[in-house]
Amino acid sequence: MYERILVYVGTYTHGESEGIYIFRLAQDTGGLEPIGKATKITNPSFLAVSPNKQYLYAVNEVGSFEGKRTGAVSSYNINLETGELTLLNTKPSGGASPCYVTVDGTGRYVLVANYANGSVCVLPIMDDGSLGDATDIVQHRGSSVNPKRQEGPHAHSVILDPSNRYAYVADLGIDKIMIYKFDSERGKLIPNDQPWVSIHPGAGPRHFTIHPNRRFAYVINELDSTITAFSFDSETGGLKPIQTISTLPEGYEGTNYPADIHVSPSGKFLYGSNRGHNSIAIYKIDEETGRLSMIGHESTRGRIPRNFAIDPNGKFLFVANRESNNIVVFRLNEDTGLLEPTGEEVKVPTPVCIKFLPLP
Repeated sequence: MYERILVYVGTYTHGESEGIYIFRLAQDTGGLEPIGKATKITNPSFLAVSPNKQYLYAVNEVGSFEGKRTGAVSSYNINLETGELTLLNTKPSGGASPCYVTVDGTGRYVLVANYANGSVCVLPIMDDGSLGDATDIVQHRGSSVNPKRQEGPHAHSVILDPSNRYAYVADLGIDKIMIYKFDSERGKLIPNDQPWVSIHPGAGPRHFTIHPNRRFAYVINELDSTITAFSFDSETGGLKPIQTISTLPEGYEGTNYPADIHVSPSGKFLYGSNRGHNSIAIYKIDEETGRLSMIGHESTRGRIPRNFAIDPNGKFLFVANRESNNIVVFRLNEDTGLLEPTGEEVKVPTPVCIKFLPLP
């Protein structure tokens, strides 16, 4: 148990939301206690906390900033006593509609995926936690088979492997996961020896995660409601597809767009969110092969579940239901993988991202 766990919730601000909402986690029940007022910021749709826990970074998911066709990234100092955020500065994200932000393992760089034009940007973190000008911007090229959603590249997430040597960018528009070597000295992205892995046409890869054992990886595909499993080579950064499995129950024919994906802390189970079916898909992971077998689905008790997150203690799973304006809490059974509603729920306008900050 941590002494305290702060919870930051990113939102879309085109409705009643004002920006980033802050809560304190009740570690015994999973309840969320609001702290102070919302931090006002436009469309902070994805958040990341620095490894030293002193700074928070939020994308501004907009199409223009300072008169140019780009979104932005804002940096904040975290008051570790109150959880309050103080704006440090805001920098262009190097592309329009940034939708994902990651802090590298050294705490020296922020990496951003820009959805609208399919680019990835690296920004240096200054000594005071603020952001400097971009050290690299990589532009993806190509398209795929869905004329409405895949007319061009759409970078949807960027994560670094545990060694901080490789960056993985799931690009929905070109049906690829781009693989880069990450130069943490210069803040540069260099195409890997295996520069990408292709997903089946029309899949629309969205969010990507690496298994804690560093042998497997998984991507959730937004456009055809599937998850693709990979073998993961931690030495070369390479990926090899081994399985594709549906996120939906057999017979479901409604509209659905999966969003987020996470492995349980034990490494035994995988979870994915379904927007439309409004559920969390639950899978058992074969510890030898990494292949998935469906266990079942749990209703999110809300509409259009976007991001979800497992708390640092591994006891609870929190779902951000964007269109029903609520975060619903489930108890995670680490023996069966199943989710049990706790009855805990908090109202947040258009929640889309949940980040924990555990404090000793």
